[in-house]
Order: sequence, then structure tokens, then C-alpha cells
Amino acid sequence: MTLMTPPPLDQQQQQQEDDEMLVPHSEFPDGPQPMEEAQAETNNTVDAQSVDDPLSARFTWTIESFSRLNTKKLYSDIFLVGGYKWRILIFPKGNNVDHLSMYLDVADSGTLPYGWSRYAQFSLSIVNQIHSKYSIRKETQHQFNARESDWGFTSFMPLGELYDPSRGYIVNDTCIVEADVAVRRVIDYWSHDSKKETGYVGLKNQGATCYMNSLLQTLYHILILERLA
Repeated sequence: MTLMTPPPLDQQQQQQEDDEMLVPHSEFPDGPQPMEEAQAETNNTVDAQSVDDPLSARFTWTIESFSRLNTKKLYSDIFLVGGYKWRILIFPKGNNVDHLSMYLDVADSGTLPYGWSRYAQFSLSIVNQIHSKYSIRKETQHQFNARESDWGFTSFMPLGELYDPSRGYIVNDTCIVEADVAVRRVIDYWSHDSKKETGYVGLKNQGATCYMNSLLQTLYHILILERLA
């Protein structure tokens, strides 16, 4: 199933629970452990990027024989958004939890140059194939780097709900996963010209002075204090 490129993700993001926003490796106290990665019989599609918004796109992943997957984790095919390679990572039986675990992953993180980073707003969805209004969608944002090359939701949805045939998330043993990804420019705050952008110079942090800097700049913008001076 191929869908057209969606409108950009909302700017206002809902705050995610701390225990929900975990990269997969954090579940293993002794560091990453080797896992067998099996390729399921899947059908993957990437939507064409529009000329007006080439940094946003939707990827649809159709996973067949879902209940018979015999693997700890499973990657989708690679897709391109904003010139970067991405893929979806799922744990069909949960990442050490009784929930479906699902993440967005930088597909070529192991070959990228030292110090790389990229920022993206994204959502992950499980499509309800009976009533689309009951599809489950969660969104977040993250600056990906070598230490955190995947990000998402360890407790995306309960396994009991996912595998219940009456719910509509798995039909004919097929599950449909969607990722809406919008790549954003990473701001280099050290080279940012605040006077050019805002008219104010601002204060740079000199060690543990951030609280003092914030207080001084806040007081500066309280106009009643200027009249009292």
C-alpha cells in the first residue's frame, strides 16, 4: 500500500513518558547483545517526495505472516528522507516488555563519519485495517547520533491488543506499519548569530553560569523594572 506524502508533522509535540522513550540497547544492562535477525516476507513502499517539501515523507511497511515471525527483532527495508537512510525497527514480541516495541533507526549509522548527527520529527503507526480511526499513532522528535542511532517507543501498544484478531491490527496475518518522517536542520548554537536573527546579542554560558544568564536576560525584558530604575 502506497500513500501520498503527508503534510508536515505538527510543531507541538506531546511529552513522552521517560520509560517509554528508550533506545533498544538500553534494555540490556551489559551492553548490546547479539540477536538473530530474520528477514520476514514483507512488502515495502516509499512515497515520492514532493518538490515543495523534500524533507518529509511517509514509508509504509506491510509485514506478512506476522504471527509466525520467529525473531527477536526485525528491520524494514531502507528508505530515504531528506537525503538520509532510515529504517523501522520492531520487536514483534516486545523488547523485554509485554508491548510491541517500535523505533526509527538510522540505517547506515555504522558507516557515517565521526561526529555525525541529524534531527528528525517523526511518528510511527500501526494501521487498523478494519476501522482506520482506531489506528495507533505516536510521535516524537530526536537528534540522532552515534550513541543514539535509534529512537522510539519501547511500550508502543500491548501485545494482547495487537494480536487480538477482532481488533483489526492484524488481518490475514498481515500487519501494516507506517512511519512519517520530517528531517529538520540541526542548529549550530555556537555559530548562531543572535543579533542578526533577533536584534539582541545575548549572553554565552561561561561554565556553570547558565542560571545566572537566564535570570539576567529575563529581568532585562521586564519593562516595569526599567521604569523603576
